[in-house]
Amino acid sequence: MELNGKQKAAMLLMSLDALTAAELLKGLDPEMVQELAVELASLEASGLCEGKEKMKVAREFCTSLANSSSQGLNIGHFLNEILVSLLGKEKAEQIRTQIKKMTAKKDLFADIRSSTAGELVSALEGEHPQAIAVVLSELPPKKSQEVMSLLNAETSRKVVWNMTNPDLLTGGVKQRMASIVSDRLKSLKGETFVAKPGRREENLRKLAITLSGLEKDLRDQLLGELSKHDEETSTMVKRLMVTWDDIPAIADRSLQEFLRSVDSKKLAISLFGADEGVVQKIRSNISEKAAATLDEEASLMQEPLPKEVLEAREEIMKPLRDANEEGKLRMIGR
Repeated sequence: MELNGKQKAAMLLMSLDALTAAELLKGLDPEMVQELAVELASLEASGLCEGKEKMKVAREFCTSLANSSSQGLNIGHFLNEILVSLLGKEKAEQIRTQIKKMTAKKDLFADIRSSTAGELVSALEGEHPQAIAVVLSELPPKKSQEVMSLLNAETSRKVVWNMTNPDLLTGGVKQRMASIVSDRLKSLKGETFVAKPGRREENLRKLAITLSGLEKDLRDQLLGELSKHDEETSTMVKRLMVTWDDIPAIADRSLQEFLRSVDSKKLAISLFGADEGVVQKIRSNISEKAAATLDEEASLMQEPLPKEVLEAREEIMKPLRDANEEGKLRMIGR
C-alpha cells in the first residue's frame, strides 16, 4: 500500500528518538497530536510500521535532504508533501529552521567548508598553527592545500607539523575553534585575501626550502602528510627544493660527482643564457678537458629555443632532485 503524506510523517517520527520527536512536535495543538497518534495506531495495526517500511521512509527523507543540499538546507518536496500536509506551511517552516540549527550543531565546520580559500586565509590570520591545522584537517584535501599555499612559509611549516603530530582535542575545543572562525568569516562580509600573481609558487618555494633544511626522516614525514592532501602539490614542493638557481648553493663535491655523468651537449644547451653565477659554479667543478669539450659543443650548436633550454635544465636537475630526496645532496650557503 502506498503511504500518504500524513502516514509518512507519522512513520518518520516513529524512526526518531523520543527527545528529537518531542522537539519537532513542540507547539502542536492537542487535536493535531491526537490526529498523529491515530495515524501511528493505524500504522501499527496494519503492520506497516515494521523496520523495513520505516527504513524506506527514512531513506526517502535523507535522499530528499541530500538532493537539495546545493540550495542550502531546504528539505524540499518531501517536507512539502509530508509535513506541510500534516502541520501547515508555518509549522513546517519552523521545523525546517530547527533542522537547520540541529544540522549546524552536528557539523561545526559546515560554513567553513563552504568558504573560499581566500576567505579562510583572512579568517585564520593570526591564529595559532595548531588551530589552523585543526581547521585544515576538516576541509576537503584540495581546499586545504589551496589555503596552505597562501600561508607564509613559517606558518605553513608549523601547520604541517601540527597536522602530522595532532594533539588530542576535545569536541569542546573544536567547537570553539569552529565558532571563532565562523564568526570571523561572517564579519569579513566578502573581504578576502587576494594573492599576488605567482604567490602560490613563491610560498611553496619558501616551504620547500624550509623543509629541505630539516632532517631527512622528519622532512619525509611532513612531505608524506602533504601528499595525503594533494599529491600534485607535494610533487611540486619536492621539485622546488632544488631548482636551477640553487646550483651555486650545492656543495662542490656533490656537484662534481654529478657533473661527471652529464652529457656535454645537454650541458651546453642548459647553460645558454644562464646566470653567470651558475655558469661559473659548473665550470669550476669540471675538469679542463670537460671544459674544453663544453666550449666546443657551445661553439658548434645553433641557438637553442627557450623550450629546449628549459628541457635541458630539467633533465639535468632530475638526478640532483633524486639525490636530494635520498638525502645524498649537500647544500651550502643557501
